[in-house]
Amino acid sequence: MTATAQKVWFITGASRGFGLLTAKKALERGDFVVATARDPQTVIAALGEHPNLLAVRLDVKLEAQAITAAQQAVARFGRIDVLVNNAGYGLLGAVEEANGEEIRALYETNVFGLLNVTRAVLPVMRKQGSGHVMNISSVGGYSAYAGWGVYSSTKFAVEGLSEAMSMELAPLGISVTVVEPGFFRTDFLDASSLVATRDRIADYAATVGAMRDFAEGANHQQPGDPLKLAGALLQLADSEKPPVRLQLGSDTVERVRAKNLFVETEMAQWLELAVSTDHAAPLKQAA
Repeated sequence: MTATAQKVWFITGASRGFGLLTAKKALERGDFVVATARDPQTVIAALGEHPNLLAVRLDVKLEAQAITAAQQAVARFGRIDVLVNNAGYGLLGAVEEANGEEIRALYETNVFGLLNVTRAVLPVMRKQGSGHVMNISSVGGYSAYAGWGVYSSTKFAVEGLSEAMSMELAPLGISVTVVEPGFFRTDFLDASSLVATRDRIADYAATVGAMRDFAEGANHQQPGDPLKLAGALLQLADSEKPPVRLQLGSDTVERVRAKNLFVETEMAQWLELAVSTDHAAPLKQAA
């Protein structure tokens, strides 16, 4: 595949938000798109009938559906060049406030769902000897925020999986990029994409409560332009040497730089203790 050749995209959560906009832009430039959603009719309603579009039913929590969707993609278009693991949602609340049911449900979609789809698509890419996996994380997948701890933990998991996969798949001709959007003007802060913990603890009013107020006020006022993000994903797909991480949004860049500086500063402060735990004598080399 050359950078400009027609690509076959497999996009989860494609009925709205980043997934829908990416599918739309890919179709506009002549690519082929497998757009998945729990109800494929929502995809067709949003994008219309298109000869290069295959709308497929997929609840990412169901591994059998993921396998079937990948098979349908290959049967229709012959290959899968770009996998965009976009399906997911948020949970807002303190770690202590989140109950087991809320946490498990979030992991089922954001982590285990991503793994289901990835395992279904990778055999296709390995057979081709090419492909690009884009895992949609978040600025919260690199630097956590009060009120987003459980959600961030799912995205931290995506980051770790992506790093390891990039090492495992590079020798096989497959690239992996974890995409870290900041706050974009989508419906992410609406009830359709964001769940609030059922329980609220008054002691967290100054931290998590303040974050709830911020999220309510920021809804549809976020600085990021979703159309530009979709365009950026197309540029990423065309890259000859894509990055392992791609930060999207000036707020993400600022947050990542601040965290990197914090980690370096804190490590320097504790460096003597950090390195003091090694064995005093060096390991003997094998003869």
